[in-house]
Amino acid sequence: MAFAAAFPAAATSVDLGLALPAWSALPFAGLLLSIALGPLVAPHWWHHHYPKVALGWALAFVVPFLLGFGTKVALGELLHVAVLEYIPFVVLLAALFTIGGGILVRGTLVCHPKTNVALISIGTLIASLVGTTGASMVLIRPLLRANRARKHRAHTVVFFIFLVSNIGGALTPLGDPPLFLGFLQGVPFFWTLSLTTEFLVVAAMVLGAYAAIDFWFFARERKIHPERFVESTEPREPIGIDGWINVGLLCGVLIAVVLSGFLRLGTFDFFGVHLEIQNVLRDAILVVLLVVSWRKTPVEIRRQNDFGWGPIREVAILFAAIFATILPALAILKTGEAGAFAPLIRAVQTPAQFFWATGILSSFLDNAPTYLAFLSTALGRFYAGVAQTEAIHRLIAEHGEYLKAISTGAVFMGANTYIGNAPNFMVRSIAEEAGVEMPSFFGYLLRYSLPILIPVFAITTWIFF
Repeated sequence: MAFAAAFPAAATSVDLGLALPAWSALPFAGLLLSIALGPLVAPHWWHHHYPKVALGWALAFVVPFLLGFGTKVALGELLHVAVLEYIPFVVLLAALFTIGGGILVRGTLVCHPKTNVALISIGTLIASLVGTTGASMVLIRPLLRANRARKHRAHTVVFFIFLVSNIGGALTPLGDPPLFLGFLQGVPFFWTLSLTTEFLVVAAMVLGAYAAIDFWFFARERKIHPERFVESTEPREPIGIDGWINVGLLCGVLIAVVLSGFLRLGTFDFFGVHLEIQNVLRDAILVVLLVVSWRKTPVEIRRQNDFGWGPIREVAILFAAIFATILPALAILKTGEAGAFAPLIRAVQTPAQFFWATGILSSFLDNAPTYLAFLSTALGRFYAGVAQTEAIHRLIAEHGEYLKAISTGAVFMGANTYIGNAPNFMVRSIAEEAGVEMPSFFGYLLRYSLPILIPVFAITTWIFF
């Protein structure tokens, strides 16, 4: 009750970002710790009870929020998050998950580091065209099949998350949600191509690190268990794709998402939430594409892909709690220097600081609103009072390094944690369902992100910012 009493009295026009204290984000922190420690401390218990844990942390925020602000304000904000953010998020992921699971890359994939490097490289290159989630869903299963004989596979999945699920989405607004939001705010569609040099340098360093690690593990495994790597004398099946209808459906998803950013079909009110018709139409189309994929894809294709609903179920449940408990953190962040996070916002001055501040927050919060918060900070610092479209064009022309720092920080550093970007968690779940022992939340940070990504980003800062 003390938590609720600290909130201001209910009002119909409460500015949440100014009213909420910084510690109102504690349930979100508790949820993150549960996701981090649960699978590590009690894996069997966590596997069966994580929905209850997620619900508990969500209620730890929602109940005091309702008591402190009243049902009209609190339920309005929660409905806003559910309808405008969570449902579109889950619909898009479910569509891509289902459609990607219906595309079978068949043929003989040789169990060798060269195969892994090739698949991850292809995924990194196409992620900017089909999105990081689309590329991840299409290529994670072929990568897992190619490595069935390997004992050490977790590092391959982690680097897949680094490159395909995050870094590869830096070159177009289609690649990653922050860049798409930037495009909707007025950043020219092809401006992101100016990030090519940063993308190539970071991707080359991370891919080089992966190749060195994987070749080392492969040589060690082949020496200990040479029988696992004896090449078959049977003719190799040529590489090909089955489930071509899903390739077309994937294109349909991309078209629906892009058009929703261009079209303006009007709005309507849904229990106080203003919904844009083109966005509702987009989500309806995605549901239709999902159903078509499920009904028209042969069962054998999904069987060979080891397709199951477990990963998307886990993502839907955990991210429902994340979207609820993250509400105060994002609301405060949006207020800039006027809110409880003012010391952080004021401390960010140089492009390097924008890169790291955007990146670190994107590692734990939703990288899309984090991108918008720091974009607004940069625009306000240099062009206060200038119309947004003009301000963005002037920022690009006069202080382009700031927008580059914000964009690359949001996209690249989404790889720092499992929750930094939408496909990260799903890729981990698919890998675990396939029998790969993935590192815990902290294991991912301590064994991979800190020793590999942070030095890469430090070099990136030194070169570019």
